[in-house]
Amino acid sequence: MSTAKTLFITGCSSGIGYVTAQEVKKRGHRVICSARKDDDVQRLQAEGFEALRLDLADSASIQAAMRELIELTDGSIDAVFHNGAFGQPGAVEDLSRKVLREQFETNFFGAHELTTSLLPLMRKQGHGRIIYNSSILGFVAMRYRGAYNSSKFALEGLADTLRIELHGTNIHIVLIEPGPIESDFRKNAYALYKKNIDPERSFHKETYRAMEQRLQKQGPAAPFTLPAAAVAEKVVHALEAKKPKIRYYVTFPTYLFAYLKRLLPMSWLDYLLRSVQ
Repeated sequence: MSTAKTLFITGCSSGIGYVTAQEVKKRGHRVICSARKDDDVQRLQAEGFEALRLDLADSASIQAAMRELIELTDGSIDAVFHNGAFGQPGAVEDLSRKVLREQFETNFFGAHELTTSLLPLMRKQGHGRIIYNSSILGFVAMRYRGAYNSSKFALEGLADTLRIELHGTNIHIVLIEPGPIESDFRKNAYALYKKNIDPERSFHKETYRAMEQRLQKQGPAAPFTLPAAAVAEKVVHALEAKKPKIRYYVTFPTYLFAYLKRLLPMSWLDYLLRSVQ
């Protein structure tokens, strides 16, 4: 293992963020976790983690967390893993402007504000790693995931631009691109679906019934689902490698569709993606 580093992780209450925090800490690095809810912050602290509250949808919360982070680390932060995010289900035509804005506030604008707050520190120390947890849905679009698709497509475009702009600074930009991973993602998505989508007034009413069953299904809902540890493994490599990769694919579907996107005409790829539930 390389020299111990300090990693800040967003969205550590469960799933990928929580498992990654455990794995990185186990390897001897310093991990500072964050979560949106006070109860989760207190639980993480009780488990021995350094943890602070951060709501990526709230600029004041981001700036307060940055002040606390700088105080904890004396302004020396080797890497950030942008994991905090959620997925709003629903057909594009059923997404209100307000709902779409809420999706972007956390998944895109919050990550961007945190990045721009950290960059001056990384420039000053002469190194850094900015690791974004994107998705297979950051480069291929699937039905009824338009809000999440677009937030991850935007995140990838921002990360790719930032990587080019930071060339030669020793600040590395990394995209992790998971496919189906075991987490609370579907449970949280179902709650948002119930809150923000009215299936009875939608043209997609019949399709929504099948989608509701998928979102409520216990256990893996898609083939080739992997545990969150599969993502943590890629984050460890991105943190420790002398020269991290630009993109890390996780799960067979991610590798497959990355290959098919390069190989197939768009109409053929659309045909395949229409079959994905």
